[in-house]
Amino acid sequence: MSLNLRALAHKTWRTIASIQTGVVLLILVVILSAVGTIVLQRPATEPDEMQSAYSPHVLRILDAVGLTDVFHAWWFLGLLLLVSLCIVAASIDRFPNSWRYFSRPYKYPDESFRRASHPQKSLAIADEESGLVAAERALHSLGFKPERVVREDHFGIFAERHRISELAVYIVHASLLLIFFGTIVDGIWGWRGYLSLNEGQTSNMVEIRGGSTRTLPFAIRCDAAGQENYKDGTPKKWWSQLAVVEDGRDVQKKEIVVNDPLLYSGVRFYQSSYGLNGKVDKFLLVATPSGGSGEKKEIGLALNDTVSLDADTTVRFAEFLPDFAVHDGQVYKKSNYLENPAAHLVVTSKRAGKDFDVWIPQMDEVADNSKAPYQFQATDLKMGHFTGLQVSHEPGQWGVWSGVVLIGIGLAFVFYVVHTRFWVVPVCDPKTGKCSLWIGGSANRNRDAFEQRFNHLVELVEEELNPVPRTSASEQVATVPGN
Repeated sequence: MSLNLRALAHKTWRTIASIQTGVVLLILVVILSAVGTIVLQRPATEPDEMQSAYSPHVLRILDAVGLTDVFHAWWFLGLLLLVSLCIVAASIDRFPNSWRYFSRPYKYPDESFRRASHPQKSLAIADEESGLVAAERALHSLGFKPERVVREDHFGIFAERHRISELAVYIVHASLLLIFFGTIVDGIWGWRGYLSLNEGQTSNMVEIRGGSTRTLPFAIRCDAAGQENYKDGTPKKWWSQLAVVEDGRDVQKKEIVVNDPLLYSGVRFYQSSYGLNGKVDKFLLVATPSGGSGEKKEIGLALNDTVSLDADTTVRFAEFLPDFAVHDGQVYKKSNYLENPAAHLVVTSKRAGKDFDVWIPQMDEVADNSKAPYQFQATDLKMGHFTGLQVSHEPGQWGVWSGVVLIGIGLAFVFYVVHTRFWVVPVCDPKTGKCSLWIGGSANRNRDAFEQRFNHLVELVEEELNPVPRTSASEQVATVPGN
């Protein structure tokens, strides 16, 4: 029984530590992450947009399986945990050999290694010392620091560069673990929500998934919001002037735009949307006495404001409908979109002793426009605006961004830093007494480029072994015809 358990544990370990297992799981993570960018995610997407994008049946299925909040779904976090376990197991399984390879480099090649090595080259030399000196000079000229190696009665030269690149894969492993760790922390303890504020409004209630809310330990106030347009009128950017209110005082202010959020106490506020909130900021009118006598008056009204027109008459802005319709003598709101607006004014006359309902535009069946002591003409309608903020608390982002930086360093080592090694061994035949200089080398990647470098080294060694004699100036003169 114990043997079976031991065999099962060994097989499980080998499966978890397998490169194939890790690659398959990583592919699954990439696919599911792509799904999370294609499928609209809550709560960043407004409910109306979700309902217009998917049918109720499809939306229920997506919500049930967690595809509308992929990066917080339990199965996605479990998959990241499993991938992390595979990376740790693979690293533990292979690191001892890698460390031995790194800490105890192979400096003197034996005969079997020399026979199988590629590329390699043998050059005839007069004696061992002259060959070693020539090789040292050639390696120095290429920027290497050759090291003489002594093995019993044999000598050799070893030179290498960028041995650290052999451990670059573990830098990549560590970076992936940091990214996954940060994502898991965000998935468990982090949250995302949405906050909509009108200009001048203050709130500390953030709407999160499922219609629930989260109360912040501070409040956010929107002092102003706006939109900048291109010359053709299309939106260029949205902006919001926000203030953090804590204990009744402003502790931080910032104007945010897309990709430049406000960060306070670990909570980020991103500019998400902007638009009309369906509420009137200011309604500008011209009031003219109905009898034709008297001066016109320009007035401005906010909702529920009352303004005196004369000693006996006042007007109150009672109601605003962004999209109205009239049915059976009643005025009602069709939608919150500003498509067919109407304003309801109540004119109070002490002289007549009654109130007059005035509608703009005029609606004869429900309004007293013609009977009112004043006639009104709208000149401008200034609507209020809202700013939509995505709110997130992501305590694991330090791990994610540290991992991103580290993976860039690791991949730079993997793809651009090459571990290059050269060996030089003088070999003498005891029967003939002739000596040759064996030169070999290896690189852990980009073998074609390395072979060119190896051939260049061989050429330099040959030049050191057989220097071209320099002709003196007097000898050149002597060889000129006529001298």
